[in-house]
Amino acid sequence: MPHHTHPDGRPTAIGAGPDDARGGGLVAELAALGSAALVDAMGRVHRHPAHVLPLVSPDPERVLFGRAATVSFMPWRDDVEEASKTFADFFYEAVGADPAGKVLVLSSGGHPQVSHGGGTKLSRVANHRLAGVLADGRLRDFRQLRRYDFATWCRGESTRWGGDTVMPYAANSTVEFAGVSVVPGDYVFCDAAGAVVVPAGSWQVVLEAARAVDAEDTRFLRRIREEPVPRTARVL
Repeated sequence: MPHHTHPDGRPTAIGAGPDDARGGGLVAELAALGSAALVDAMGRVHRHPAHVLPLVSPDPERVLFGRAATVSFMPWRDDVEEASKTFADFFYEAVGADPAGKVLVLSSGGHPQVSHGGGTKLSRVANHRLAGVLADGRLRDFRQLRRYDFATWCRGESTRWGGDTVMPYAANSTVEFAGVSVVPGDYVFCDAAGAVVVPAGSWQVVLEAARAVDAEDTRFLRRIREEPVPRTARVL
């Protein structure tokens, strides 16, 4: 998994998907483009909602990129079949036989302010070299998560266990995440400005559009910098 250097000198993971032939080169390019350019690009290619407003991270310097592996949560019940299964069951079903580089996407089940996991359960993300976690809920143990070699973005930190409020119930299905549909295999990118979800079949088109957006912004900046002050303008 590619790295960049954290301000305190330690390496910081920035996840790259298994289809990223150029490794850290593409992730570095995406980090430079930023989520806003990708959101603008998605707007040129698709009409459906694709962006998520800013989330919280144990280490906001890390960006997250990879293909989605989804786990859905639901309000907790003790009389359904899923109650007998563990988080691990759903995790391994979601990530499949080739987990490296994937993004574990956790849908909140209608409770985004409740903890959906913590440093112990999510150690599996590090063990199997996923790019990271995108959770539409809170997570525990930010100090521990910060030490892992993956990126984490969520609704915020929680100190209280949430297993009596929500429970995982499905893996590898389309989920709702803050008003956005996430299909397993979608490309997910997240930085401090927010997240964007890109259909796998459109990834290259959207990436080229994001590059075009960035180039246009550069030209506009140059043009604005060279604008003369209109003679009719009042100088204050």
